[in-house]
Amino acid sequence: MTPLTELPLGTRVVVRYRIEGGFTDALGPLRARDTDTCTVETKRGLVVVPLAAVVAAKPVPPAPQRKSSGPPAPNL
Repeated sequence: MTPLTELPLGTRVVVRYRIEGGFTDALGPLRARDTDTCTVETKRGLVVVPLAAVVAAKPVPPAPQRKSSGPPAPNL
C-alpha cells in the first residue's frame, strides 16, 4: 500500500496515478481517505484518486510564498 494510508489528513502530498493513456499527478493537501480512495485538494478542486491506481505518493513541503506584484514599499 502507499504511504497515503499513514499520513495525517491535511498533509501536502503529490500523488501519481494511472489514468487512461498514461499517468497524472495530484498535488495539494490530503483531505480525505477511505479503504478505496484518497481525496487531494488541488488548485482545480478536489480530486478523488482510487488507491488501486496510485503508483507513487509522498509528502511534500509547503508551497513557496508568492511575492506580491504590487508597488514597492516606500522608503522611510
